[in-house]
Amino acid sequence: MSKQNIYTKSYLQAVTKCLLITALLIVASSCSNDEKQKVTKFNKLVMQDEFDTDGAPNSAIWSYNIGTGNNGWGNNELEYYTDSSDNVKVADGMLQITARKQAFMGSEYTSARLLSKGLFEQKYGRFEARIKMPSGQGIWPAFWLLGANSDTVTWPLCGEIDIMEYKGQEPTITHGTVHGPGYSGGSAITKSYDLINDRFDTDFHIFGIEWGKNYINFYVDDVLYNQITPDKVTGEWVYDHTFYMILNLAVGGSYVGPPNSATTFPQTMYVDYVRVYQ
Repeated sequence: MSKQNIYTKSYLQAVTKCLLITALLIVASSCSNDEKQKVTKFNKLVMQDEFDTDGAPNSAIWSYNIGTGNNGWGNNELEYYTDSSDNVKVADGMLQITARKQAFMGSEYTSARLLSKGLFEQKYGRFEARIKMPSGQGIWPAFWLLGANSDTVTWPLCGEIDIMEYKGQEPTITHGTVHGPGYSGGSAITKSYDLINDRFDTDFHIFGIEWGKNYINFYVDDVLYNQITPDKVTGEWVYDHTFYMILNLAVGGSYVGPPNSATTFPQTMYVDYVRVYQ
């Protein structure tokens, strides 16, 4: 064999080795932490509200919290929750929860809070909603779950799962959180998701969790951005019983602060659908 052929063969072998190493590195780098997380697909649709009948929300699924609760629903919120069509209605194929700056029953603002307590409750599964956010300082929409035993077991012992929580002054960021005994309020276990080069108040996005025996996965659209497991909480794991859903739009409160002069009203949270799977 000539020297030229030997050099050519050696060169080809070196190139092949480099390509193989590069391919292995690419494969290895593509194995994100999310792929190592536990994921269960829940495919059986057991509840859905497509909000396709105009008027009041479906009373077979939703009831209302009315008033200001204790200490602004425990959060120093500023709104008075009503069941008025000025604050909550189904129209144009969407649930519309609207916060208004209007004096009512001693409060400066009105809004609405829907809950499925006693009507639809479930342990484990996928809970999701397609939502377009409002915006502005002091605007606080949320889609969340609360333990069905909340009347007999005080919060946070009943457990709380915030599927979506959002500060109107941060329109690119949403948060997924759990509250339980030993980790609640400012000590809750939470993680944020930043929507790069976009805003949550300009279009609809899907917010969901997939909840199993020892994990809760948080999603925005098709992105799994957080998994919370018993070893990640700093207290008791209390996500082993049925929970009910809540959709609300708060104004002010400890989490977001009060509106300011730049906050415009009314502000509306649009919900295209809510779906639950087993």
